[in-house]
Amino acid sequence: MTDESTAGASVWERELYAHLTNHIEAERDLLEQYSAIAETTQSEAFRYLVGLLIEDEIRHHRIFAEMAKSLEATALFTGDPAIPYLDFHRVDGESIRAATKDLLESERDDARECKRLHRELRDLKDTTLWDLLIDLMERDTAKHIAILRFVEDHT
Repeated sequence: MTDESTAGASVWERELYAHLTNHIEAERDLLEQYSAIAETTQSEAFRYLVGLLIEDEIRHHRIFAEMAKSLEATALFTGDPAIPYLDFHRVDGESIRAATKDLLESERDDARECKRLHRELRDLKDTTLWDLLIDLMERDTAKHIAILRFVEDHT
């Protein structure tokens, strides 16, 4: 949002937009730093892990950009936001609830499997990345469950 284009935006919206776009710039700098490190390290393990971090940072950058675009579209009435409004109440809530229930069950099964695998791989934690990767997958599964619980709570 430029100064001229923000005439209809509230102070809060302008400040939030500035915060989001500043964060996008910081994320870009961090992404460049990670990329430089990945290119120069001689450690294959470190390069692999930094690659995982780069993937996350790219996703974070995209989400912040979508939030900024959504805020701009909403504040200035310039179109549909990049991140949709919650619309669960306007669609077949029963099918969403059923799908969410099935997905939650699958994610909970996955969480149990990851926990079992984590215990099984504990002896390798000082010689491979596997224990760490299973730990990260457990965290991803917890994130998936949080997303599905959000859907469950809002349908």
